[in-house]
Amino acid sequence: MEDRVGFREIRREGTDVVLNGRPIYLRGISVHEDDDKRGKVNSEEDLNRRFAHAKELGCNFIRLAHYPHHEAAAKKADELGIMLWEEVPVYWAIDFLNEGTKRDADNQLRELIRRDRNRASVIIWSVGNENPDSDPRFDFMKGLADTCKELDPTRLTSAACLVSHDKLAIADRLAEVIDIIGINEYYGWYLPDYEELITVGENSKPDRPVVITETGADAVIPAHGGLESGKFSEAYMAEVYTRQIEILEKLDYVKGISPWILYDFRAERRQNKWQKGWNRKGLIAQDKETKKAGFHIMAEFYHRKAAEEDS
Repeated sequence: MEDRVGFREIRREGTDVVLNGRPIYLRGISVHEDDDKRGKVNSEEDLNRRFAHAKELGCNFIRLAHYPHHEAAAKKADELGIMLWEEVPVYWAIDFLNEGTKRDADNQLRELIRRDRNRASVIIWSVGNENPDSDPRFDFMKGLADTCKELDPTRLTSAACLVSHDKLAIADRLAEVIDIIGINEYYGWYLPDYEELITVGENSKPDRPVVITETGADAVIPAHGGLESGKFSEAYMAEVYTRQIEILEKLDYVKGISPWILYDFRAERRQNKWQKGWNRKGLIAQDKETKKAGFHIMAEFYHRKAAEEDS
């Protein structure tokens, strides 16, 4: 039996993410295993297209949200030199007091790490996404972070943490026990004041790298029956991404972004005139061909960041 392997060192130093001795900016995108025609079933064609679009976007990493993706994704990432954020499905309404739930989560994490810990592409193990801070939740997720270090001390740990909009700060104790603080923020879409992003940083003073694990806006392109302006239009998406980039570039502790999301995907809870059972935040429409305005704006930003690192 043969396999293709590589070697990579990843660590954090203060608010820097350091790859093979050099600070890097994580230029990413979040992805789901979802297809308009095939559902949750993967195919080599779809996987190749996913990575090709990520490369075209200028990504150096992909966030595999919110569950372990097929092992073929890690193999493909190894071959293409794309780094990966891998995650277990600990999100939203988890019963943190249930010992069976805790064992299940720990087992899924252990299986994922044992499967992919020899993949050079994997740089981050994520223990969850968008859970309100509480004592049971902290104990549950700290236990998962400890499991990561027990099985693989060479990788970084993270989770998508919550920002307190009352305190305008990263008010999440989990941020103290993981290596990279992930933040899901939708200023410009769910929240109006972009400047609050700056205030959050000033109030939090993070001592470790922050990655914006989700941001974005829904858009239906005019050719597919969308609006020319206003919410759910390409123009609005373009405005959100332009303003996000302007703000985030000012925050020196933010060391990466993975916008939500590469392709439009089905989400039954999203029911209105424009979504119709779909999350329309994809940088590419559900046909996986038509690129929206946000794609080109992020591509320009990512390619510029890559050129700055190479200079």
